[in-house]
Amino acid sequence: MLRTLTACLALVVGLPAMSQGQQRQPPAPSAERPAIITAIPGVIAQGVSWTRAWQGPDNADGIVGTPDGGLLFAQEQPSRVLTLDPTDRVSVFADDTHGTGSLSLDTQGRLFAAERTCTDPGRPGPACTEPTAIAIISPRPQRKTIANAIDGRGLGRINDLIVDGRGGAFFTSGGAFHTDAQGHVTTIGDNLRTNGIMLSPDGRTLYVTNGGVVVAFDVQPDGTTGNQRDFARLEAGGSGDGLCIDADGRLYVTSAPGVQVFGPDGTFLGVIPTPRAVISVAFAGPDRRTLYVVGSGARNPDGTEATTPPGVRNNAKTIYRIQTLAQGFSGRPK
Repeated sequence: MLRTLTACLALVVGLPAMSQGQQRQPPAPSAERPAIITAIPGVIAQGVSWTRAWQGPDNADGIVGTPDGGLLFAQEQPSRVLTLDPTDRVSVFADDTHGTGSLSLDTQGRLFAAERTCTDPGRPGPACTEPTAIAIISPRPQRKTIANAIDGRGLGRINDLIVDGRGGAFFTSGGAFHTDAQGHVTTIGDNLRTNGIMLSPDGRTLYVTNGGVVVAFDVQPDGTTGNQRDFARLEAGGSGDGLCIDADGRLYVTSAPGVQVFGPDGTFLGVIPTPRAVISVAFAGPDRRTLYVVGSGARNPDGTEATTPPGVRNNAKTIYRIQTLAQGFSGRPK
């Protein structure tokens, strides 16, 4: 049961699979690039363009649309969640979030979070000992930890999550997992190296990225899963990262080339090129016809690319938005 989890956690609560003195530095973000949009019927029109909605040096991840048309995004290192309204104004939505890096809202308006605590691989200093967790972080009076262990072992560095509609959540941390509302965590599937995770509009299918493919599972009424299968291959290349879904059941997958779009049957419909390699995607806006993505890298006020000194991780991010023909699924914010 713990085979996949163990390989990713090195059996140390909250630590990536590396030696404690080692720091794994991701490559620096590449510069902004042209993104020429080709029409995808029912999804996006020819020639529309991306607009910068926000950019900064302090990270952005795990975006999710809000019922009022805004967008929430997590900043792991400052340990806060910011909200971006439809006019691109930014304010603090939640603080002291224990390194939250991904978000999901349930139908009651509770914000579920993947609390990564101090597991940032670029973080200097002593080894991380604070357990990572799946938690509710808003509204503040309802803050609580749902799960921080599986069979007595830590959850590791959590990538992404999606609420299950029953007070629990599906999440990824190297493999795929589910926690119920009581904090009982179970492993999903075999031989997975996961990142993004999403449910179909009817909640009966769970999608998980697995490198260059998307894997699907059937979801039973009690939340158990089965029938693991390859659902789609990323025809435009790259590895899958974040996921979102539209009202017609089309799946959107972030990757280095852009957002790859698949029909409900797994048919590749096309790619929406993006100005940067993108890690997170969500529909938002008053009518949910605005697609937001988080790109790796940002520009300084003078237009030059944001850089960091040698050995310092570059966490700069840019949030872009674009108008779509498709409409995001309104049954839940993410």
